[in-house]
Amino acid sequence: MKIRVIEVGGVSKPQLKDKLQQCSIRMNEYGNKLFDDEKFVISPTKRRLETVELAVRNLGFLDGATTLQLFQMADTLGLQLCPIDLGPFLRIQYLDQPETCTSSPEKGNQAPSGSITIASKPLTEDDYFPKGFYLRRIEDELWLRGYIADGLHVWNPYDRFIFCRTC
Repeated sequence: MKIRVIEVGGVSKPQLKDKLQQCSIRMNEYGNKLFDDEKFVISPTKRRLETVELAVRNLGFLDGATTLQLFQMADTLGLQLCPIDLGPFLRIQYLDQPETCTSSPEKGNQAPSGSITIASKPLTEDDYFPKGFYLRRIEDELWLRGYIADGLHVWNPYDRFIFCRTC
């Protein structure tokens, strides 16, 4: 379990996008789609959030779990979903994410090795719209990526998530 304090908010969307570019943060198509959506709003007030990073198995799911199961268990343990705008701010403030090398090829419909998913409420229930962000380092490049997962998707026991302690 890793705990971080992250400053969130207090800038406009264009300012945040510029900061991501200044830090050489790359975004995939889903990340851009999520960031650019009108429902993705940056809090005008700067605040500090305490985040907790843990694996699915740390929530008691040794065989994996659906997103709903994860979020319900986290709530039971006093953890909260993160605001959707945490993703870009966390990416900017977490520049030393290690790169996880894997000898096996990435498998479709699974979280990539070394990724950290931000637990947040989706902007829409549309299964074809990105549900949130995840962070990853690939070939020494930092990424803020969006992902798609339906309600039946089962996260692996070693997939890592970020929750908030205080939102």
